[in-house]
Amino acid sequence: MQVFNSSDRYGLVSVILHWLVALAVFGLVALGTWMVDLSYYDPWYRKGPDLHRSVGVLLFAVMLFRLLWRGVNTEPAALPGHRRWERTMARTVHRCLYVLVFLVMISGYLISTADDSSVVVFGLFSVPSVTGTVKGMEDVAGEVHFWAAWTLVTLVALHALGALKHHLMDRDRTLLRMLGR
Repeated sequence: MQVFNSSDRYGLVSVILHWLVALAVFGLVALGTWMVDLSYYDPWYRKGPDLHRSVGVLLFAVMLFRLLWRGVNTEPAALPGHRRWERTMARTVHRCLYVLVFLVMISGYLISTADDSSVVVFGLFSVPSVTGTVKGMEDVAGEVHFWAAWTLVTLVALHALGALKHHLMDRDRTLLRMLGR
């Protein structure tokens, strides 16, 4: 498999980045949903949010690299059987996915740094607050984080359904291209 994208397929780096981001998003949504119901005395009460924030910061770096990679790489052409509305829908959903992933990460960062504290990433380094203490920011950012995350989950489901539709009904290579085949 080639490293770079070509006009008809995704390269190794794009495939790895796609599935790495998908895995991180699924993991963060699952962890975030689970950890909000933890009691104060649960051993994961502090570990869960620390893990959630650490993975979120690393995902932010991966997403920045993914945008850069996408910018310097060829985008595989749509398959010949794809209708115009399908290409438009795919392009729109992909753009919305990128915006929502960044919105979720930035709002999560703002929740964590609303009291001027840093985000410590796996004990290796810290990302300082850029806002200082902002009264009420945690609540507003929390609402944005919650709704953007669930909108992201909904669009991911639409994205997956589209891929399955192409694979099972249209019997084209759309899904196979992102599986590296």
